[in-house]
Formats: sequence, structure tokens, C-alpha cells
Amino acid sequence: MPERYDVITMGRIGVDLYPLQSGLPLSRVDTFGKFLGGSPSNVAVAAARLGRRTAVVTRTGQDPFGTYLREQLREFGVDDRWVSPVDAYPTPVTFCELFPPDDFPLYFYRQPKAPDLEIRASELDLDAIRAARVFWMTGTGLCAEPSRSATLAALSARDRSGVTVFDLDWRPMFWGPARGADPAALYRRALALATVAVGNLDECEIATGERDPCATARALLDAGAELAVVKQGPEGVLAVHRDGTTVRVPPLPVDVVNGLGAGDAFGGALCHGLLAGWPIERVMRYANAAGALVASRLACSSAMPFPSEIEAALGEHEERARRKRERKAGA
Repeated sequence: MPERYDVITMGRIGVDLYPLQSGLPLSRVDTFGKFLGGSPSNVAVAAARLGRRTAVVTRTGQDPFGTYLREQLREFGVDDRWVSPVDAYPTPVTFCELFPPDDFPLYFYRQPKAPDLEIRASELDLDAIRAARVFWMTGTGLCAEPSRSATLAALSARDRSGVTVFDLDWRPMFWGPARGADPAALYRRALALATVAVGNLDECEIATGERDPCATARALLDAGAELAVVKQGPEGVLAVHRDGTTVRVPPLPVDVVNGLGAGDAFGGALCHGLLAGWPIERVMRYANAAGALVASRLACSSAMPFPSEIEAALGEHEERARRKRERKAGA
């Protein structure tokens, strides 16, 4: 029997085209860099960078961009055996604008439909998904059929085994009357089948109706999660476990270049820390550091940090904090 995967992610993939000029609107940008993108695909890359055996379940167009994405996954050490082409739709492209430190507008080109929303339940390797130590899915996968049914089928096959992560991943532009779906109801169905819920305050509000960090964490636990991770941007991250453990971790200060990949780096590091069996506070500090490192870089996928980089960043942060405490004590 082949070795089981540490992490299998499922959902969005595409080509990110990021401007190589910061502080300019797209109308004035002349040059772009091309990168693998899509949150669950980036999470798989991030976990692979940390030494985990990863794979992604997704679909691309039958076009040169689709070929590029499959090549990139393999180059990053992510198994692409469940990445299949769709003849009918082109591979999605995403542009962004860079206005550091906190404004990074995204422009998604996923029309008439993204191939990753054509994942079908009948084509899933449910044995592999069931056996994976971590399974990671996203809210975007629930926005349209047949991806919606496939995502719920994968969650049902997991039956809350191992670590089953629901990345709330709220992208309102992917939903609409034509999709014929109630996001809040679908989020509740998925939460009942997940053991970990991860999201920022906007995403948590969609899932729970709550916006206060503590209230939304409690609501995520009440909905079925064992661990609720609420990302609060400059306020850091709040993690609450069903056993009562509550951790608040401040952000790691960096000079932000592009904040868009930070959450995916956080996700890959979260998977790594949970698989390692670390205490929740250590997991959150490690994941925060991974996210901060990527925020200080242009790309997402190719910017995902290696363990030595995360440990160095944590060490430097602790040293700065120690010096600050000493100065304060001597004042």
C-alpha cells in the first residue's frame, strides 16, 4: 500500500499575474510576474516546503496555462495526479494591484466558469482523501456544482477523521443568484463535517453571523469544529480549542510587499504544526511567522518559506522582544 499523504487540498487553482511595479494601478503597470496561484494549491505548496507529502485535487483548462500549473506543482513537490484538464473552460487568471502595506485589490478572470468548479464526486479518490492525515477544503468549492457536491462528498468520506480543515475562503464575487445557493447554509453543512475552521473576520461572519472574534470562535466550535482559528490582521490571530485552550498571538512585524499569500503560508504552516503535534500556541506562532515572511515578498507560491527561514524569523523576533524588555526594565 502506498504511503498516505500528509496533506491533500482541494479546490481553486489559477495563474497569478502580479505587477513588478508597486504603487501603480493596473492601467499603468507595464510588467508582470507569472506565478502559480489559488489558495488550496498554495497551501499544498507551503506544506510541501515544510517537508510534508502533499497533493491537490483540482482542474485546469486544456491550455498552456494549465500545463504551466501542473509543471509548477511538480516543481514545488506537490503531487498533481488529481489535477485534470477541462476542455470547455480556460485556466483562470488573477491580477492584483500592489499598494503596501494593506491594499491589494484582486481581479479574478474565472468566466464563463473556472475549471476547478468542475471537480466531480464520481472522479474523487475517496480512499486517498479518507486516508490523508490532513484534508483541506475551501468555501469557494461550495459556490457551484458539481464542485459543491464533490466537496461535500469528500468531507463525508472523511467522517471527521484526522485533521479536516475548512478554510472559510469567502469570495463574494464567486457567488450570486445564478449559483442557486445559500452560502451560510452550505458553510454550516461543511462546518459540521470539519474539525478545524480557519478564516478572517469577514469570512467568519458569513459562516456564523458573528463578528466579534471570541463570539465567532465560539460559534465555529458550536457548529462542529474542534479548533477555531480567527485571523484578525494587525490584531494577530485568535485560536480556541474545544478543550478550552485559548491562544492569542500578535502578528510578526514585517515590511509588507504583497499581503495576498500570507494566509496560504499560514495554512501550510498550520497543517505542519498540527501534524507535528505541537501545542496550539507554538503552531500559531509558527504559522504567523510563515505568513509574515510571504507578506514581505512579491509572490505567493514561490515565496513559501522553508523551515530554516521560519525558525530564523521567530528567533529574530524573540531577540527583538528580549531587547525591548531589557530596555523597558532599565528605564
